[in-house]
Amino acid sequence: MEILKNYVNAGWVQSAESESITVINPATQERLAAVPYGPATGIDVDQAVKAAASAAASWAETPVMQRVQPLFRLKTLLENHLHELAETITQESGKTKAEALGEMQRAIENVETACATPLLMQSEFSENIARGVDEFVIRQPLGVCVCIAPFNFPGMIPFWFLPYAIACGNTFVLKPSEKVPLTMQKVVQLMEQIGLPKGVVNLVHGGKETVDALLEHPLVKAVSFVGSTQVARYVYAKGAQHGKRVQAQGGAKNPVVVLPDADLDTTARIITDSVYGCAGQRCLAASNIVLVDDQQGRVKEALYEAAKSRVTGYGLDEQVDMGPVISTESKARIENLIALGKQEGAALLLDGRQASIDGFEQGNFLKPTILADVPLDGKLIKTEIFGPVMSLINLPTVDEAIAFVNKNQYGNMACLFTSSGAHARKFRSEANAGNIGINIGVAAPMAQFPFSGWNDSFFGDLHGQGRHAIEFFTQTKVVIERWPKEWSRKF
Repeated sequence: MEILKNYVNAGWVQSAESESITVINPATQERLAAVPYGPATGIDVDQAVKAAASAAASWAETPVMQRVQPLFRLKTLLENHLHELAETITQESGKTKAEALGEMQRAIENVETACATPLLMQSEFSENIARGVDEFVIRQPLGVCVCIAPFNFPGMIPFWFLPYAIACGNTFVLKPSEKVPLTMQKVVQLMEQIGLPKGVVNLVHGGKETVDALLEHPLVKAVSFVGSTQVARYVYAKGAQHGKRVQAQGGAKNPVVVLPDADLDTTARIITDSVYGCAGQRCLAASNIVLVDDQQGRVKEALYEAAKSRVTGYGLDEQVDMGPVISTESKARIENLIALGKQEGAALLLDGRQASIDGFEQGNFLKPTILADVPLDGKLIKTEIFGPVMSLINLPTVDEAIAFVNKNQYGNMACLFTSSGAHARKFRSEANAGNIGINIGVAAPMAQFPFSGWNDSFFGDLHGQGRHAIEFFTQTKVVIERWPKEWSRKF
């Protein structure tokens, strides 16, 4: 099987690394591709970064109105190839095609938002801060920027960063996850048609050696990362050690609070979609479901029925609601965490282990799982499962529910279901998380807003998307000017 090539200086080039790992379809176990994986990928990084650095000065001097023109063309290409890209996402990541289409739509929305960079980059001007003295701020690009992308959203997450970076005048090096490299491979092939100069966008493959080479390279100025908290902390620390500007999105353990006055059917449907969407492999998946004063078990029963009815299978089947998890290792880890929950005293209300899908018996499938009465002092309640597992917790009051939310070491998302405006206002004010949902199961911000993780869910100051992206990919320069009248030529 041919090893995937890197994209450097507007050309597809063979990796310096001869060793590779295989990209596997998690539903069928089909071998999709081989991707470079080993220490020589550091040579690839050096070539890509130097190509980006060579292109940086000319691209930075290109007027911003010209820099966004290729993005308009990219938007059209992504829309024209939407279904093809979605099918690739399904094949390499396992999610359903409907989920993949939604993912690519979010990517396109980020391209659209980045097209507004000429307006978003505008800054402040003050005349006569002192007699004859003016002061103003300009935004200038950083140089070479890097994205280290995760496996769970191979099409969307690179677009939290790439279009903003190049619109702001930077050049870019993308490293997709070695588990799902094919989607961005196809996107970059499309980008060859949009008229970017050589070296503005580059792609390199690999694993940890590639990441370390990017973090250490002296010509790299900024790093964007999404992944687990453990790796995000590593990327943030190592990148900062080497003088990079870093934004590192980590993991989550997202709580959802359900009050007795919530609409039962709608709440159950939305929460079930949140927990089991993308097989639970997203940083905004609901995890700990806090049932407030559910003495009769009405909410628990509704969630059980909604979860039980979901169809698991191959994501290209339109009847399927949930696909497999990414790997056999992930499946085993999730099954072990379900067993841990039972050992800690939780009741296994719905067991999704031992799932067998006709025609796909070798796939990495788990069916929806529910653990009820999860102990508050256990390990499971604090551990990111990253799989299709719902944990149910019972608390008597909204104040205790908010206190539980605020003990969470993570802070990606917290949601509340209620018909009370007063409770909603209290929750959005007091809940300790960066993305708050009210009667929303997945509080995913639109492209014009930042993806605002807190606590151990984010390391850095400026998030992806929207104005935060513009600020992250530019540095401000303050200019103070004096032009005394007596210095002017007299006509």
